[in-house]
Amino acid sequence: MAVPKISAEDRAKALEKAQKVRKERAAMRQDMKTGKLTIKDVIAKKENDIVGGMRVKYVLESMPGIGKVRAKEIMDQIGIDENRKVKGLGSRQTEALLERLK
Repeated sequence: MAVPKISAEDRAKALEKAQKVRKERAAMRQDMKTGKLTIKDVIAKKENDIVGGMRVKYVLESMPGIGKVRAKEIMDQIGIDENRKVKGLGSRQTEALLERLK
């Protein structure tokens, strides 16, 4: 399948949108690191495109006291795939994650 041709204007709009999303995600991750947001707050917003498109792994790593290794352990114990996004979490996975991180 050929890559569609897009105009310079459309490309600029897409780049601007992507930059906005990255900034909002970075701000959210910073709020999690400082304790302003909890995992429960983030999961409650999973229908939001900005939150829903984040990988669970990065959300966990944004929490105080959780690094890459601990995030992987938690995801493995619950049965969450490494590439799973927040909006793709099932109800059982969500419940297990919230219970694990109380």
